[in-house]
Amino acid sequence: MQAVTSVLPEPAELLDRLLRARQASPLTHVERIPARPGERSAWPGWVPEDLRAAFAGRGVAAPWQHQARAADLLYAGSNVVIATGTASGKSLAYQLPTLARLQSDPRATVLYLAPTKALAADQLRTLTALDLHGVRPASYDGDTPREEREWIRQHSRFVLTNPDMLHHGILPGHAAWATFLRRLAYVVIDECHAYRGVFGSHVAHVLRRLRRVAAKYGREPVFAFASATVGDPGSTAERLAGVPVTAVTEDGSPRGGVTFALWEPPMLEPVGSDPDPGSDPDVADAVPVRKSALRETADLLADSVAHGVRTLAFVRSRRGAEVVAAMARRSLDEAAPGLGDQVAAYRAGYLREERRVLERALLDGSLLGLAATNALELGVDLSGLDAVILAGYPGRLASLWQQAGRAGRSGRESLCVLVARDDPLDTYLVHHPDALFRRPVEATVLDPTNPYVLGPQLACAAAELPLTPTDLELFGGAAAESAVATLVEAGALRRRPTGWYWTQRGRPDVDLRGSGGAQVCVVEAKTGRLLGTVDGASSHFQVHPGAVYLHQGVSYVVDDLDLDDACALVHAEEPDFTTHPRDVTDLSVLSVRDYVDAGPVGLFLGEVEVTSQVVGYQRRRISTGEVMDTRPLDLPERCLRTVAVWWTVSPGALADAGVAAADVPGALHAAEHAAIGLLPLVATCDRWDIGGLSTAAHPDTDAPTVFVYDGHPGGAGFAERAFAIASEWLGATRAAIASCGCETGCPSCVQSPKCGNGNNPLAKDDAVRVLELVLAELASR
Repeated sequence: MQAVTSVLPEPAELLDRLLRARQASPLTHVERIPARPGERSAWPGWVPEDLRAAFAGRGVAAPWQHQARAADLLYAGSNVVIATGTASGKSLAYQLPTLARLQSDPRATVLYLAPTKALAADQLRTLTALDLHGVRPASYDGDTPREEREWIRQHSRFVLTNPDMLHHGILPGHAAWATFLRRLAYVVIDECHAYRGVFGSHVAHVLRRLRRVAAKYGREPVFAFASATVGDPGSTAERLAGVPVTAVTEDGSPRGGVTFALWEPPMLEPVGSDPDPGSDPDVADAVPVRKSALRETADLLADSVAHGVRTLAFVRSRRGAEVVAAMARRSLDEAAPGLGDQVAAYRAGYLREERRVLERALLDGSLLGLAATNALELGVDLSGLDAVILAGYPGRLASLWQQAGRAGRSGRESLCVLVARDDPLDTYLVHHPDALFRRPVEATVLDPTNPYVLGPQLACAAAELPLTPTDLELFGGAAAESAVATLVEAGALRRRPTGWYWTQRGRPDVDLRGSGGAQVCVVEAKTGRLLGTVDGASSHFQVHPGAVYLHQGVSYVVDDLDLDDACALVHAEEPDFTTHPRDVTDLSVLSVRDYVDAGPVGLFLGEVEVTSQVVGYQRRRISTGEVMDTRPLDLPERCLRTVAVWWTVSPGALADAGVAAADVPGALHAAEHAAIGLLPLVATCDRWDIGGLSTAAHPDTDAPTVFVYDGHPGGAGFAERAFAIASEWLGATRAAIASCGCETGCPSCVQSPKCGNGNNPLAKDDAVRVLELVLAELASR
């Protein structure tokens, strides 16, 4: 590894340097995305002179064409979604009309919603720097001191918050916000592609609740949506807010060229040699055949930092981000003691103060490398970055382009490297670059009619203001009527001549993010220090008793998990093992919504109930990867009612296809794993949003069956998407398995990092035969 250089290499040169130390090229494809000149537009005539001067002082000579068009539409009263590239200046497009309105009408107010606190904080810095008289921008979130909240309600005219605070704080206390709401002119919804699945479905109803409460105070605000990466932006925004929306998608901003490399880690040496010391801690049971994406990402991050290149590495999991940062620091310190201080980890679960320190360090250059989860995908404006490394496909094209766009923000050339994980989808994509570079971004999937979302949201609305028949149209018509009837039957609502009233003393307790319960605090037992948090749904897997927990490169072992108090007690320890939970799952079919009869093959969509339980964990030695032992756990079962897509195949058809009866379980199991891995190719999910089950004879179907289900109560829309385009989805699944060079199955095709059965049994070749049979029968109908 070389020392830090003073002259930054160009992307092509940097890529060449990164390749020099490798015996064989790991590149499968290099895509050159050319630079693009910008097209300016004149300032709209309605922009006040002092507002123009304020932006000129920030280096904005004139707006780009898309900024001016969107701003004109918003100022004229149209709801607009600005869907242009990363760093294209979408903020200016809504700042111009909102700030101009605040200046022309001294009573008007604006509400800004961001999916992350970091993004809202970044916007607040921008607005404060403009130093406009009378705007008084302020952030109102869970970190806002209580003594400041009253001042913000009474005096701020540009309030920046998030959907959670709008849901938990502003709407329930709308009487205290009456003055602000009575003057509400604009609502800005930033990074609207983040509102997908269950979270997006909840936010869609929160926005309807906002419209309803604003109407009570005589206001119908204009909505401005912004997203760098969303498919079908107009309909997505309309589904979110329930209002007609005009889409502005022609990008008039300049863009620096991007060198985008697809990188497949090399094969490992034959079994019996030393294991990869950077094995992915998120992969349980799967036997690696390639160098791990985490190790490769850490090496690339260290090499980039050694060349003085400001680099951001995106890692799929919190634990993985910690591992990448630790490995990169170790490599840099070996080359030059102290150089490792140039690299840090960044993830959700850190305390607010820790995150702010890291953000400032990256902005001021005291940090050159950061290994981050997607907590930074929508965060601060990281201008000046030179390279981005993606440790695995992030699950959605929207996220891929959002993350890749974090480099080159000053118009400079940039490098992006996608390092493939040992995973069916990643392997497929690095060998089929058209699926990345010639495919439109996915449409955002959300389902506001999900009864597990709609019912609780109607309860929240009724607690704010009595529901009326007109309101039910706003919240979904017939589906809302059914949900209200259920709430009345349960005694939560009471019908009176003026509407439906909330009957309970307290407010409904509704989790917008569908995380499966309250956040679990991770506390160091000896000192009482709060290290971080994990969401309730993950706690059984991440902080069960005996689990190894990483925080800023320091290892801790969990002593106790108290689910009632939502607290995990840990102690610092550097064990010579990693831990991997084991779980068991049962599934029963509740109802069938839709089906395709394809003779010996059936394709179904319907409601299912999934019961799962973490029953133990393996301890695996770090130095060799060997299983030391398996220890039992006594954790409660979890029950999930959700939506699934499944297919059945008759035993006779399987036999005719050459699949022996003894191999059916392994064939279906392998097909299930690969299908889960490839579903993110066609739906806005990743494999951690979904689950699966396969069986040679399911009691509810009386046939060999493969299930793939949404991992959220009531479903998140992913199974519906899979059912609608099953042939495309299963065709890509079959291609991924068939094209893999392994003999009997590996993590690149049919092994799963989340399998509770130890990836056993698996029958790779028979999985291809099963999928060919299913595809042929579906095509014939």
